[in-house]
Amino acid sequence: MKTHANNYAFIDSQNLNLSIRDQGWVLDFARFRIYLADKYNITKAFVFIGYLRENEPLYNSLRKDGYSLIFKPTLLLPEGGVKGNVDAELVLYAMIEYANYDKALIVTGDGDFYCLVEYLLKQDKLLNLMIPNKNKYSALFRPVIRHIIFMNNLRKLLGH
Repeated sequence: MKTHANNYAFIDSQNLNLSIRDQGWVLDFARFRIYLADKYNITKAFVFIGYLRENEPLYNSLRKDGYSLIFKPTLLLPEGGVKGNVDAELVLYAMIEYANYDKALIVTGDGDFYCLVEYLLKQDKLLNLMIPNKNKYSALFRPVIRHIIFMNNLRKLLGH
C-alpha cells in the first residue's frame, strides 16, 4: 500500500505574482493549487499576502481554491504605494507547521528566504524551492540549484 506524502507549500504571493507578470502572463491560482496537489502532494498551501480591505474578493477566491491565507498588515506609503512584507510570517509559519508536514515547498525567488531554505535542506524537510522566474531571482540560491524548480515553462499549464 502506497502512502501519500503530506507536503506543505509556503508561497510568497508578492514575489510569485510580480515575477510571473514580469514574464507577461498571469497565474491561474486555481490551476496552480491543483498542480501543487497533483505534482508535489501538497496537502496545505499557505499564501502570505498583505491585507487590503478592497482585495476581499481576491482573498475569497483564493480560499475557495484551497489556499490558507496568512495576512500581513499593510502600510500606506507617503508616495501612495503599499508596503506589506511577508518574509517574517512565511518563515515563522514554516517553523510553526514544521512537525505537521513531511516536506516543504517554498515558492519565491527572494533571497531573504535563503536561511529557511538552507535550514529545511539540512533537516531533510525541503521538497523544493520553486522560483517563478529563472531570469530574476537571488544569487544566494545558487548553492541549492539542484533543489530549484523554475516556473517559466509552466505558462501553458498554469496561465490564464
